[in-house]
Amino acid sequence: MSGARPLEGRVALVTGASRGIGAAAAVELARLGARCVLLARTQGGLEETDDAIQAAGGGPATLLPLDLAREAEKIDAIGPSVVARFGRLDILVHAAAVLNKLTPVAHIEPRDWAETVAVNMSAAWRLIRTCDPPLRASDAGRAVFVTTGRVRAPRAYWGLYGATKAGAEHLVLTWAQEVAKTPLRVNLFDPGPVATRLRAQAFPGEDPSTLPRPAEVAPALAALCLAGESRQGEVVRFATA
Repeated sequence: MSGARPLEGRVALVTGASRGIGAAAAVELARLGARCVLLARTQGGLEETDDAIQAAGGGPATLLPLDLAREAEKIDAIGPSVVARFGRLDILVHAAAVLNKLTPVAHIEPRDWAETVAVNMSAAWRLIRTCDPPLRASDAGRAVFVTTGRVRAPRAYWGLYGATKAGAEHLVLTWAQEVAKTPLRVNLFDPGPVATRLRAQAFPGEDPSTLPRPAEVAPALAALCLAGESRQGEVVRFATA
C-alpha cells in the first residue's frame, strides 16, 4: 500500500452513509483507498455520497439501502454478503443514529422507544454479530462506532438518546475486550458537537457555522481504521484524536 492510499485493497462498511459524519467518513475512507459499502435508508442520499466519493478520487461504492429499524433482520446477512461479493471485510464504521423526541423519561412513547433502541443499540449488536467473523479474519480488522458525550453527562429530556447510546457503548467496549488478543481493533469515536442534521434537530437555534463540519472530523475517525492503529476499547474524542 502506498502512503497516500494506506487502505488500498481494504473493504469498508459504513452505516449512516447518506449524510453527516457517516457520509464524510465514507468519502475519507475511499480517499485513503478503501472500497466502500454504504448503508442508509435512502437510495438518493447514498447516490450523493457515491458521487462525492468518486469526485474525491475513490472508486464506485456499493449502495445498500436498508432501514435499520424496520428491516433489522436483514442486517444479519450483511457480513456474509459482503464477503461473498468482495472476499473480505476489513472495516466497520457505524455512524447511523436517530435522536427522536427530546422528552421527559416518563413521557417517552413506546413507538419512539422501539425505533431509537432499534437504530442506536440493537443495530450495533446485529452489526457486531454479522461482521465479527470477517473482521477477525482480516489481518487488520477495524471497527469504529460513533458515540456521544451525552453517555457520560446525562441531561434532562435526553434520556432515550443517551440510554440507547450508552447501551451501544457497553456492547462495543465488551466486544473490544473479547477480541483483544486478535488483530481486530474496536473503538468508539466521540466527535463532539458537529454541524449535522441530528445536531440541528436537537438545537434548532444554534448557528451551525460555529461548529466543525463532518468533513473536518472525518479524518480523525478514519485514522482509527488504519492498519497502524493500536488503540483498543477506547472512547476517542475528536479534540484529542
